Order: sequence, then C-alpha cells, then structure tokens
Amino acid sequence: MKKYININELLEASSGRLKSLQARRRERSQVLSQVRAALPAELKGAVVTAGIEEGRLIVGVTGGVWATRLRYRAKALREHIAGTLGQEVHSVRIKVVQPPPPDTAVRH
Repeated sequence: MKKYININELLEASSGRLKSLQARRRERSQVLSQVRAALPAELKGAVVTAGIEEGRLIVGVTGGVWATRLRYRAKALREHIAGTLGQEVHSVRIKVVQPPPPDTAVRH
C-alpha cells in the first residue's frame, strides 16, 4: 500500500532550491500586485507578469497597445514601486508576453 505525502508537508520540508523558487514566486507576486495597484483599471487587467531583477522593473503585458500606454506611465510606476517595496528601481522594461491560459492565471 502506497503512503501518500501531504503536499504542504513536502513543500515545508523542501530543499534549498525549492525554497528559493518559492521565495522568488512570492516576491514576484508581491511586485505584480503593487504594479496592478498603481495602475488605472484599463491598464491593470493587461499586466500579467512583473518582477524586479538587478534594479530593473520588468512588466509583461498582453499586447503592444498596452505596452505603449504603460510606457507613458513608466516613470511614475518606477517611483511608486521603489517607494512601496523599498527597493531600488533604476529602470523599467515593458514586454509583450503571451497571457497564461485562464485556468492558470494569478488572481488578485
């Protein structure tokens, strides 16, 4: 008879690599939430990813039109994220990315 392992127990007792990935996922989720909170409704729905890497805020949006609109707000967004998260953000990169399928999208 197979013994089943509780996934929460597995994650809590996980290796350093898995814990590192979990921490990165939490951090990116927090950045994504803050980016969306700083944007008007018509833009926040187009933002699907966000993270800070080496002082650069990287934001993924669902289309070129949204990327262009977001670029006009890049300076204010950079300042908001830096102030809210207390991290140095020296630049913003906006990328067009394919959105995740509806059943896997992060909901905030």
